[in-house]
Amino acid sequence: MDTGNFQEVQAEVAHLREELQMRDQLVQQLSQELFRLVKGNTGFMPSPEASERHMTEIRALREQLQGVEQQVTFYQEQITSRDTEIYQLRQSVQELTDRSRMLEQVVQELPRVYREKFAERIAPVKEKLAMLQRENRQLHAELQSVSYRLAVRTRRASGLDLPSFPRPGSATLPNFG
Repeated sequence: MDTGNFQEVQAEVAHLREELQMRDQLVQQLSQELFRLVKGNTGFMPSPEASERHMTEIRALREQLQGVEQQVTFYQEQITSRDTEIYQLRQSVQELTDRSRMLEQVVQELPRVYREKFAERIAPVKEKLAMLQRENRQLHAELQSVSYRLAVRTRRASGLDLPSFPRPGSATLPNFG
């Protein structure tokens, strides 16, 4: 809603109310003056044309008053309608602001949530990997042991004697023959 337009409408309504109040005061003053003249002058008999002219002026003032009242009613309805619209827009803004804050909070929490979910999913995979690595090391050790035993058997069976190396801590040189 355009606040400038709203302020213009409010200013116009205020002006019309002042005008209406001023006319009400004039009508009141005229009626008091008329009453005083009639009461004070018992012999006073207004002329028919003056009376007709006053009646015409009063009718014109009443018509103007009715027109002003209609304008005031119209502007009051517009103000009420715009106030309702403003209230609804403020409610809408508040709801959207709340929703925006909630979404910002969700977006800020997403990385943590994804890390937790990933950690939950990766834990069984890590356990399986560790188990496979242990099993692989064990099988590798068994393979080396079997390979060594097979080499020792093959060496004895073929009569091939390989040089023996000194054991750690002994200072002898290898024997080639």
